[in-house]
Amino acid sequence: MANTPSIPSHTKAWVYSQYGNIEENLKFDTNVPTPHPKEDQVLIKVVAAALNPVDIKRAIGYFKDIDSPLPTVPGYDVAGVVVSVGNQVKKFKVGDEVYGDINEITLDHPKTVGSLAEYTVAEEKVLAHKPSNLSFVEAASLPLAIITAYQGLERIEFSSGKSILVLGGAGGVGSLVIQLAKHVFEASRIAATASTTKLEFLKKLGADLAIDYTKENYEQLSEKFDVVYDAVGDSERAVKAVKEGGKVVTILPPGTPPAIAFLLTSDGAVLEKLKPYLQSGKVKPILDPKSPFPFSETVEAYSYLNTNRAVGKIVIHPIP
Repeated sequence: MANTPSIPSHTKAWVYSQYGNIEENLKFDTNVPTPHPKEDQVLIKVVAAALNPVDIKRAIGYFKDIDSPLPTVPGYDVAGVVVSVGNQVKKFKVGDEVYGDINEITLDHPKTVGSLAEYTVAEEKVLAHKPSNLSFVEAASLPLAIITAYQGLERIEFSSGKSILVLGGAGGVGSLVIQLAKHVFEASRIAATASTTKLEFLKKLGADLAIDYTKENYEQLSEKFDVVYDAVGDSERAVKAVKEGGKVVTILPPGTPPAIAFLLTSDGAVLEKLKPYLQSGKVKPILDPKSPFPFSETVEAYSYLNTNRAVGKIVIHPIP
């Protein structure tokens, strides 16, 4: 077994102790107890972590009825190195480079020590080996968004030869939906919405038609689509953009029927399945140009996420 670096009893992390605005409540703490891995978990020395809108909603208290008790270290996406393994873990060993979304069920009692800490734990089944061609920053940007993108396409039985409209194509999930629809599911035609400055970016990702939502109402286009993937919470209009018999999947409320509301289940097997596409470079992580933010600027990174102006993902690195 590889030499295990000495694991400190306490870890540096970003913590909030009450619900409210994450930018106001998040505090740096040098004395958070380092979590211990259970039998099916590994302890990860965090190298990079990505921010997600769910962190902000959770911090406000949207899910407090099913949340874990405060105080909370936020963060779902992690990339790092295994430093300790539970005795039932088979897939990983000390020294392995791994990545994943550490919470299998996003809103149901997520971990109190998330990925915005020097060390975090995660179940073996939600992790995968980091593709060797990806940096830790690139790997950290992927799990929650790419699993959401993939499982959403599976949920509506997307398949080769179908057309798709992606709402919010420049965002963390949407930018990966475009790439997966093209390279994994072999879409016949891909349209996507974004603001004026991001239209060329959509085309580079693989969109055949880039729609400026500030100037056009996509649901009034003469062209209709087999599937609409709604990554912005616009299902009421989205259902008007599908062909007869077509399907809409949405990852944000309100999820107006017949749109199918959907939430991911974190699964390392999905990351392993997509590994060939990531290693070949067909599917690429999309990082916001401001990424990575240093650990000391985590609050500023959340402020930027809150502007909704980010392209792709916001990542924190190095940690600490």
